[in-house]
Amino acid sequence: MHAFDVLGDPVRRRILELLAEGEQTAGAVSGRIREEFGISQPATSQHLRVLRESGFAAVRAEGTRRLYAVDAQPLQEVDVWLEHFRRCWNQRLDALSTELARGRRGRSERRGDGPSGGSKPPTKSKEDT
Repeated sequence: MHAFDVLGDPVRRRILELLAEGEQTAGAVSGRIREEFGISQPATSQHLRVLRESGFAAVRAEGTRRLYAVDAQPLQEVDVWLEHFRRCWNQRLDALSTELARGRRGRSERRGDGPSGGSKPPTKSKEDT
């Protein structure tokens, strides 16, 4: 299954978020997913299986419990692919940041508390010339 097929499911994304907090038992994950999405333990186990088989999650046995954790490798591959697009986002975010700063500066100057400390320079009257 392709990485974006795996990540396209909101339940699997949430499971990965939970596992990113640290290693968790299948029962703990299933309980949280049941609370948040209202799906059964077998359905959650199916999602955990998909994550495990696609390499997004690793599992280890501890006695009778199965502990799941995030495997970062597939996420790093997605991040590398997204790097092609990040430049577009960063340029637009930089432009937005510049416009926001201009807007703040303009409001500040209109209120009189701009860079000149709030006082306007004195103007010459006809009598001063």
